[in-house]
Amino acid sequence: MGIFDKGVHKTKVSFFEKLSRAVIGKSKVDDDTLDAIEEALVASDMGVDTTLKIIDNLEERVQKDKYMSFEELVGILRDEISKLLDVDGDAGQAVQPFDFSKKPYVVMVVGVNGVGKTTTIGKLASSLRAQGKKVVIGAADTFRAAAVDQLQIWADRAGVDIVKQGMGADPASVAYDTLSSAVAKSADVVLIDTAGRLHNRIDLMNELTKIRNVMRKVVPDAPHEVLLVLDASTGQNAFQQAKEFSRATDVTALAITKLDGSAKGGVVIGVVDQFRVPVKFIGIGEGIDDLKVFDKREFVQSLFSLDDLKK
Repeated sequence: MGIFDKGVHKTKVSFFEKLSRAVIGKSKVDDDTLDAIEEALVASDMGVDTTLKIIDNLEERVQKDKYMSFEELVGILRDEISKLLDVDGDAGQAVQPFDFSKKPYVVMVVGVNGVGKTTTIGKLASSLRAQGKKVVIGAADTFRAAAVDQLQIWADRAGVDIVKQGMGADPASVAYDTLSSAVAKSADVVLIDTAGRLHNRIDLMNELTKIRNVMRKVVPDAPHEVLLVLDASTGQNAFQQAKEFSRATDVTALAITKLDGSAKGGVVIGVVDQFRVPVKFIGIGEGIDDLKVFDKREFVQSLFSLDDLKK
């Protein structure tokens, strides 16, 4: 089973069980079939708006020829979902998610507590270091001592530098020190952790804006990426988190964690469609190497491959 097969297996089994029940013994796609497809898509946490968009397009395509096989129907669904994921004009693989011509390349990582934000930073640092990149992590989530301690453990595991201050320190000050250190050390990439609190959108917005402004005193066009980490297993909560963080700051990319442990993999498609932000990384396990660059084609192929369902 490949990387993406593992990530979408539970979603696929759940989806195709519902889909096959809807079309079994039928020779044409009727309203009942469309209703069942709609129910299967919603159950995978694709979101109502995205589901309705797919159903509307599906209705148009089957209008001309209602007689189609299960495989033809799956092919149409695959085409529709591929289009929804193509938000950055590149239907192919995100071979290199970061632009290393900018040095240091500054990534501000945002997301609520518990989604795997700190773990994602650690895994990303490890992956970048394995590519020969010099990485510096900034522990700007100063509201939880555990966050800084956890980040230190990941930095040690990944073999990268970390800049931190005491608990309760000004996050913007940590970010400033991190970028100053990165510039002095000619680092390739900076990963800035931020506080994962959604207690008040205005406070969150002010804090992230302050961090941005302070970083720009050191690196004028920082951050080059604002990476929002979402947990696939939270389903519809992921949409709400994406909405809040998109209002608070300019989110440019997504990392979706815990994809392998959930039948809610449709959230990947729904969030990309609703917020027009590409997924750059997916987490499919607990290991340090289990953060993978997202490949749209491979994701869709895995989701709609019928081979392992026939076994």
